[in-house]
Amino acid sequence: MAGQLYSLALAASGQSRRQPRFGPAGTSLFVTRTPLRVSLAGGGTDLPAFFQKQYGAVLSTAIDKYVYVTLKRHDSMFGAPIRLNYSETEEVGSIDEIRNQIARECFRFLNIEPPIYMSTVADIPAASGLGSSSAFAVGLLHALHAYRGEAVSAGQLAEEAAHIEVDILGRPIGKQDHYAAAFGGFNLFRFLPGGGVSVEPQHFHGGPPGAGLTRLFGHVMLFWTGITRNAAEVLTEQRDNTASQTHELLLMREHAHQLHYLFGNGYEPQQVGRVLDACWQLKRGLASSISNPRIDEWYRLGLAAGAWGGKLCGAGGGGFFLFFVPHDRKAGVREALAELLEVPIQHEPQGSRVLMPHVE
Repeated sequence: MAGQLYSLALAASGQSRRQPRFGPAGTSLFVTRTPLRVSLAGGGTDLPAFFQKQYGAVLSTAIDKYVYVTLKRHDSMFGAPIRLNYSETEEVGSIDEIRNQIARECFRFLNIEPPIYMSTVADIPAASGLGSSSAFAVGLLHALHAYRGEAVSAGQLAEEAAHIEVDILGRPIGKQDHYAAAFGGFNLFRFLPGGGVSVEPQHFHGGPPGAGLTRLFGHVMLFWTGITRNAAEVLTEQRDNTASQTHELLLMREHAHQLHYLFGNGYEPQQVGRVLDACWQLKRGLASSISNPRIDEWYRLGLAAGAWGGKLCGAGGGGFFLFFVPHDRKAGVREALAELLEVPIQHEPQGSRVLMPHVE
């Protein structure tokens, strides 16, 4: 089944010359909730250096961990017309003075004028491999469109956020995180030469609605390594190695298609674990900083305790380890990785949402 196709049409940039209408009458506070994601297979094939020649494919699921963005007009009694609260606090007089690059470029892109207040919090630390920076970009743009009184589609949010991070800020990342955050759910994303993206929701074979996802997530164990890392450094090396690693990336793309087929036509859990293990063995060779002896030892301990397979989430180098584990081996894996923090996760069917104001 072909997915719905999306491509960049910066309609919002034309709209951005209008003055904001500040949402529904009387609304003064805007809050969005945007999910993080776990990609199971195909990560790296969404980089332009690969998909502009070969097309990329990533199988990804949104999870029940979120980035929240709050936005409101800032009152003049506070002095500086712009205040941002995130891991730092900024109080500045103009958009150009904002140090937070994503916030600055989102405000510029939608022609937002001060006074304005923005804050953001997340369920998971930044730079942990679950797509938090892209979820922030999607969530902030969603809040800004609501602030301007504009409805916006998931496809437009994803493309605008990717445009800001990839084209404007020049970050060496792909589009998978923006699409996962904007659409939510469990999807096969295809990244096509020319920049189009196909979104195909994952269907599961047999059972009542939701049973396939419940079964799948019942085998997932996610562990926080405590290591944050600069994804740009890892991905820059990976991007520069693309030409010499085309064969490996083609195999990783095939793993995404393989899991997509298995889930849709019936699978045994150990098959999923084996594919994840094959993904990790290929991924760890794409750049020198993706793994290290400490990471390799954690992975070895997880497999020795009974996990079928697993992988580091995101660019690698730290963040979260995902393992696919038989039910009767979970306690053993938990004990073997006792120095790591286990973080339970479930599937999130929805993408970025405006929580306030609530609109039916």
